[in-house]
Amino acid sequence: MIADIKARLKETPFTPFTIHMSDGRKLRVPTLDHVKVTPAGGRVLVFHDDDSFDILSGLHISGVKVDKESKVQSQN
Repeated sequence: MIADIKARLKETPFTPFTIHMSDGRKLRVPTLDHVKVTPAGGRVLVFHDDDSFDILSGLHISGVKVDKESKVQSQN
């Protein structure tokens, strides 16, 4: 799943997406500045607007989905 996130980060223009976790959490990534993949590629950091962040293990990421509203906007 980290490969899917890396692919999303390379897309131009960037399209916001949501990371789905195995425990049911969903973490929205609205901009490139809100996410980083560690150099070794085993973890993903998702930053929130309040300066908090989550460190995600690739083993617990169950899906990556493009936000429907963003997909519609980018087609217009």
